[in-house]
Amino acid sequence: MKPAFEIELLREAIDFIENLDSKTQEKIYYNLKKSQFVNDNELLKKLTSTIWEFRTLYNSKAYRLFAFWDKANNKDTLVIATHGILKTTQKTPLKEIKKAEEIRKQYLDNKERRK
Repeated sequence: MKPAFEIELLREAIDFIENLDSKTQEKIYYNLKKSQFVNDNELLKKLTSTIWEFRTLYNSKAYRLFAFWDKANNKDTLVIATHGILKTTQKTPLKEIKKAEEIRKQYLDNKERRK
């Protein structure tokens, strides 16, 4: 079965995951992979018109990786994960959504310059 989309992790998202214990890392990577094959709001949820979040609940802790969509090199739609947080409140912090939007803008600006 072919994945519905590809996932690219930016440096900050990789750093976030690598600083977690190995079991938590495994769970996050498992959920990222699963989201490519299963359409589930518990795994990938839309936050704004441009920002989404990969969701992982593990050991009663809510981990979030922020992401956006991008079409690249004739590949299927690509999801770029910007950065991650350990969520401590009911609502996703607005400053984290704004940070993801800024990373998205920088990514797309840099992509345009490389053309």
